[in-house]
Amino acid sequence: MKENIIVIGSGFSGLSAASCLAKEGYKVTVLEKNSSPGGRARKFHEQGFTFDMGPSWYWMPEVFEQFFNLFGKKASDFYDLKRLDPSYNIFFTDESVDIPASKEALFALFEKYEPGSAKHLEAFLAEAKYKYQVGMQEFVFKPSLHLTEFADSRILKSLFRLKMFTSIAKSIRSKFKNPKLIQLLEFPVLFLGATPQKTPSLYSLMNYADLVLGTWYPMGGMNKIIEGFVAVAESQGVEIICNQEVKEIYIPNGKAKKVITDDKEYLCDIVINGGDYHHFEQNILDKKDRVYSKAYWDKRVMAPSSLLFYLGIDKKLKNLRHHNLFFDADFDQHAKEIYDEPAWPTKPLFYACCPSMTDKSVAPEGSENLFLLIPLAPEIEDTPELREKYFHMILDRLEERTGQEIRSSIVYKRSFAHKDFKQDYHSFKGNAYGLANTLWQTAFLKPKLKSKKVSNLYYTGQLTSPGPGVPPSIISGQVVAGEIIKTYSV
Repeated sequence: MKENIIVIGSGFSGLSAASCLAKEGYKVTVLEKNSSPGGRARKFHEQGFTFDMGPSWYWMPEVFEQFFNLFGKKASDFYDLKRLDPSYNIFFTDESVDIPASKEALFALFEKYEPGSAKHLEAFLAEAKYKYQVGMQEFVFKPSLHLTEFADSRILKSLFRLKMFTSIAKSIRSKFKNPKLIQLLEFPVLFLGATPQKTPSLYSLMNYADLVLGTWYPMGGMNKIIEGFVAVAESQGVEIICNQEVKEIYIPNGKAKKVITDDKEYLCDIVINGGDYHHFEQNILDKKDRVYSKAYWDKRVMAPSSLLFYLGIDKKLKNLRHHNLFFDADFDQHAKEIYDEPAWPTKPLFYACCPSMTDKSVAPEGSENLFLLIPLAPEIEDTPELREKYFHMILDRLEERTGQEIRSSIVYKRSFAHKDFKQDYHSFKGNAYGLANTLWQTAFLKPKLKSKKVSNLYYTGQLTSPGPGVPPSIISGQVVAGEIIKTYSV
């Protein structure tokens, strides 16, 4: 009989790993700390509104499709996927601009702001496509346990074209001069964990995902994806048990034997931690079983945290799209206050998501579901007073820029920030997006997905390979499952 596997956490990476292993005949149990599966992609209902709690952007649709295909399914078996057009809207200081889904309209938009830039955009996106394809083929699906995994002639030949040692800011500025176009192209890396000046040009692959592969939305909300993942897992025989926070792992002689929660003990042959890597290492494992020290973790560069507001509005809103980026403040100053000199921002950039513009099911008739997000430095002070101050700060701008009064129509309001990320997910420093994708935290330089101290302990998720984001988390689960199958099927 194949090994009994315990997966800790039911986010995308945990469910991905569990499904892939169960398909190969392993007995898999997923233990979830919270009352429902999904990790950061949970949802909640209030006063007729359905709020997605975490991810709101659906990029790289082929990653989702590929996962479902492993089990003879398609994404469309679980949800109706709609491509958004415009993909999103950007509010600059003097105007708002729709970013079109079609390539032709996008080229025309670039020409409007910078004559002659369409040809540069075409070259930039061709380069980004190459990085995306090489990244997906040669980097993302590797376990990144050893440097030798990358000592392949194809990878070595591609390193120059991938521009690993050039910043994305430099690459963009070598082709474009208009500040609005530069902000548009730098936006996808804002959440990667460093300023564009410190982010490798490799990550222009995100521009390909954004501007070419497109922005999509699963009707019913992002949690529909989790529902699909849960359905797949359970169809493979995975048992998912909620309200089971792991408190201890019994590890005699360097091998995990039992996973212990508040009220139960689970025998195991293999453990996969899909929860916060730092919390698991520093608070669940005994010191002798830890690979990384407190000093190691303190030196990690984290991606941002966020201040989120979930709002129910009892009227229809105007002059907003499904996704809206408010870049009507100093981009460089806010980035500096996230990454270089951590502090609450002087004048924050922010994001507004109004899914009810696309999907009537997430709000009562005649109402809007509105989600606001300010990216913030991790591990800064989080108080009710600060949350309220910044709520009014961005709502003032939202009302002014869209030409409407909103406050008096708010019938539901909930905030979520550092303290909540720590409480709900044991998130290291209250981060929202995981480990920053800097050059020195890429591939084999990330915390490893296999423990060197505990022979049957593995990790998956946004603090290990390949990195943060929903598609990388899905892939992370597949990669760790592949490593276990390779090791234990011999």
